[in-house]
Amino acid sequence: MTIRVLLVDDQPLLRTGFRLILEAEPDVTVVGEAGDGKAAQDQSRALMPDVVLMDIRMPGVDGIEATRRIVREAVSGAHVPKVLVLTTFDLDEYIVEALRAGASGFLLKDVPPDELVQAIRVVAAGDAIVAPSVTRRLLDRFGARLPSAHQQPTPARLDRLTEREMEVLRLIARGMSNAEIAAELVVSETTVKTHVGNVLTKLGLRDRVQAVVLAYETGLITPGAIP
Repeated sequence: MTIRVLLVDDQPLLRTGFRLILEAEPDVTVVGEAGDGKAAQDQSRALMPDVVLMDIRMPGVDGIEATRRIVREAVSGAHVPKVLVLTTFDLDEYIVEALRAGASGFLLKDVPPDELVQAIRVVAAGDAIVAPSVTRRLLDRFGARLPSAHQQPTPARLDRLTEREMEVLRLIARGMSNAEIAAELVVSETTVKTHVGNVLTKLGLRDRVQAVVLAYETGLITPGAIP
C-alpha cells in the first residue's frame, strides 16, 4: 500500500528536499504541499493524506493550530491523517503543545533521510515515533504549561478503565515498553498488548504518546516526579 504524504512548511526549498527524499521510495508518494497552516488544513481535507509532515513555526496559522484543526476534523469523519511534526530543536517548548493538539510525534528537520522515511512508515501504520520516555522528558520540562490536576476534576472517561487498565496507563506514562510492563505486572506481553489496546480504544487515543500526555493532564503522573 502506498503512503500518501502532505508536506507542510513555509520554506519551499525544504519542501522540495523532503519531496525528493520521499518520492525515491516505492511505497511513499507526496500528494501535495502547503506553505502555512490554513493551506495545510484545506489540503488535508481535499487530498486525504495518510501522513501530514507538519512544520511548527509558520506565518498565519501555525503548525500547532493546524494540527489541532486537522485532528478535530478527523474525529468527526472517516479519514484520520497522522500528523508528524517537524522542529529545529528537540526540546522546543512548542512540541508539548503539538502533542497535546494531536500530533503522533516529532522529528528534527535535519533527520537523516532513512530515519525520515522510516518514521513516516511507522506513523502511517498507527504507531508513534516519539518514545514515551522522550515524551515524559518534554512534559517534565514544560509541565508547568499543563493544567494542574488540582484545578480540574479527573475526566469521566477514565472511569471506563478497569483497575488493571489504569495501572497499565500509569506504566505507559512512565515510559515503559510492553516487555517492561509485562515484567512489572508478571503477565505475558500478549496480555499487555491487549490492555494497551483497550486503554487507547476506551480513551479515544491514537497512540501511546497521547496516552502519556493524558496521564500528565489528569494528574496520574506529576511532572518531574518519576526519574
